[in-house]
Amino acid sequence: MSREASLSSSREARLNSSREASLNSGEAPDRAGREVVRSAPPLMSVHVLVIDDDVRLFEVLDSYLTQNGIRSSHASSGVLGLSVLESGAFDAVLLDVMMPGLDGLSVLKKIREKSRLPVIMLTAKGDETDRVVGLELGADDYLGKPFSPRELLARLRAVLRRTELDPSKEHLNVGGVSLDVGARQVTVDGKVADLTGIEFDLLLALMRRAGRVVPRASLLEHAGRSDVTVSDRTVDVHISHLRKKLLDDPPRLIKTVRGVGYVMAKGSE
Repeated sequence: MSREASLSSSREARLNSSREASLNSGEAPDRAGREVVRSAPPLMSVHVLVIDDDVRLFEVLDSYLTQNGIRSSHASSGVLGLSVLESGAFDAVLLDVMMPGLDGLSVLKKIREKSRLPVIMLTAKGDETDRVVGLELGADDYLGKPFSPRELLARLRAVLRRTELDPSKEHLNVGGVSLDVGARQVTVDGKVADLTGIEFDLLLALMRRAGRVVPRASLLEHAGRSDVTVSDRTVDVHISHLRKKLLDDPPRLIKTVRGVGYVMAKGSE
């Protein structure tokens, strides 16, 4: 065999080996045979509501935010936005100022009557009056149009960091169940519930996301228990024990979403 043929054979063997390793690992090689690492899609634990009558803008933001692990929903008017906020659970609101009907400043005022939910105002560039009024009404930040999705993401993350509760002072109340994070204590109708550590963490994860479905596959990670390797069935057992201790039988607080996971019924706090 010639030296050239030998080198060609060697390259082909390495290429086949790379392809086989990539297939075994669930990753595909590129055209040159190099292994291409494709990271798993991020868990979308943050959910924002975009209230803006510009559908095209929402589509652009939705695509970019999804790529960065943030789920978004859309309301095309102020009235619809307030209705969606009443029925869903969100971590922040992106709110356009100039909308037909109920404008953004009026929507912000109504939000602040009931909630401290983080709100970023989307304003016409250079419109100082709207920015000042928005901040005085309780907006957490503003962004002038046009803007880049990258800047919006940076501002959103900064607002979420600033408004994040001190865990040691966090108290949650849903449907007669009260949870004190600092004391790691849970009471049901005023009586202390004796929970194990993992039961407490699972309940905390669900209560923080009341009204949102939490997939089984990510529930332990949301609970800060990603170090625990268990099956879906084991998670189900922990939830079953938790329901009994919360006197939640038949389930009215922690509901099963078949084939997906669990949701904590959203109640008044």
